[in-house]
Amino acid sequence: MKIRNELNAMLFRRKTDDIRCAEHTMDPAVLSLICTGDMEAIEKLLNRGESTFAADNRIMSKNKLRNAVYHFILCASTMASACMDKGMGQTEACTLSDLYILKADICRTVDSVRMLYEDMCLDFTERMQEIRKEAVISLHIRKCIDYIYENLGADLSVKALAKEAGLDPAYLSRLFRQEIGIPLKRFVKEARVDTAQNLLRYSGLSCLVISTSLGFSTQSVFIAVFKEITGMTPKVYREKYYSRNR
Repeated sequence: MKIRNELNAMLFRRKTDDIRCAEHTMDPAVLSLICTGDMEAIEKLLNRGESTFAADNRIMSKNKLRNAVYHFILCASTMASACMDKGMGQTEACTLSDLYILKADICRTVDSVRMLYEDMCLDFTERMQEIRKEAVISLHIRKCIDYIYENLGADLSVKALAKEAGLDPAYLSRLFRQEIGIPLKRFVKEARVDTAQNLLRYSGLSCLVISTSLGFSTQSVFIAVFKEITGMTPKVYREKYYSRNR
């Protein structure tokens, strides 16, 4: 063992100073909420500051920012592994964690890493919530949702989606609301705005390019729909969130 002497010395110092490694990288209760897709509970914990990013629990670097990023990587891996155990596909879980690790790699402050950690918790929770819903929705609705996310820039009117699904438009609308809990038109709006939020945060694409690529008829419509869903305009949203990870 090449670092046996260093290991023994560090173990001795930690024992002398009564320093113990945290038993878990993440709070098991928080991890459980993420795996069960409990968005409401996770949002409450984050809003109350009860699911804090405890980067100081383990010292892996004397540089605080680098230590925070290392801790973030451990959390991302832990989250992905736990979600895989509860039904998320390995490729999807690993890709999602890798995307967040890449974002953490360009963070410039510990606070930005902490905020990114909260986003990661929400995204993993939301995806687990979707997976749980997918287990009970019909094949027609699952195909409809997949088509929406794969073709956000296309015609996603009820008529067009009904044609794609091979169903009557009125029946599709009724079935979608019954199984998903919200109107089909609302779901399409939220899917487009959710993607727009990520593009505004993590890309330099203009609002015009984003609105066109996501199928909005005009930039004015994009602004109105975005504000309806998020409570702010795309411009304000970008000003608030874009620079924090730069």
